[in-house]
Amino acid sequence: MAKGMKLNKADLKRLQNNIDKAISTSMQDTYNYYKKETPRKGGNARNKTKFNKSRNSINSNYDYAGRLDSGWSKQSPKGFTKPSLNFLENTITKKFKRI
Repeated sequence: MAKGMKLNKADLKRLQNNIDKAISTSMQDTYNYYKKETPRKGGNARNKTKFNKSRNSINSNYDYAGRLDSGWSKQSPKGFTKPSLNFLENTITKKFKRI
């Protein structure tokens, strides 16, 4: 620990809460971005993309998710997983700088 730096349990609890909140809100923001990047021709892919808050996970529950993510659709030639991971990394970085 750095010299002269003191943390008590309340400070650590507040820091942990801020970190948890930053991760949770970043995942929700990323879900919104992911869904926006998902091709929407018939709406099935977007409708079957869900966010599980308890697991902080995004699930694409349709058979052709892999094809769309590999750039099969002209609407999302870069797919949506990699751009969404980049978005998440940038979002978390910004939020952690504020903590």
